[in-house]
Amino acid sequence: MSNHSDVPVTPVEAYEPPYYVAVFTTVRTQDQSGYSETVAHMEELVKDVPGFLGMDHAQTPGGLGITVGYFRDADALTEWRGNAEHRAAQDRGRAQWYESYTLHVAKVERSHGFVRAMVPQGPTAG
Repeated sequence: MSNHSDVPVTPVEAYEPPYYVAVFTTVRTQDQSGYSETVAHMEELVKDVPGFLGMDHAQTPGGLGITVGYFRDADALTEWRGNAEHRAAQDRGRAQWYESYTLHVAKVERSHGFVRAMVPQGPTAG
């Protein structure tokens, strides 16, 4: 969604379950006026929700977009869902930006992660 090319690409960390995910999958329309600004605002706004853990985004070359929001509990997710500015952005999305979308909400029961260890680079023998 946002283009943060100077920020390293890392997934949201694996938290201790249980927690909740909201998986928002979209196909967008041609008219994307105002979309980037709204998304950036939503990304800042959701950070103020107590219990918000993070967000991952992916976009396929074919146009399928996926955003996964991570929330500590159902109350945090409910607060985000009911946020007035978020509701207005949803309405605009249906009216202008999305051909289609799906939303899946799930309780995470298992979670783990992996990070490759940095190997110090020594002098090269030649």
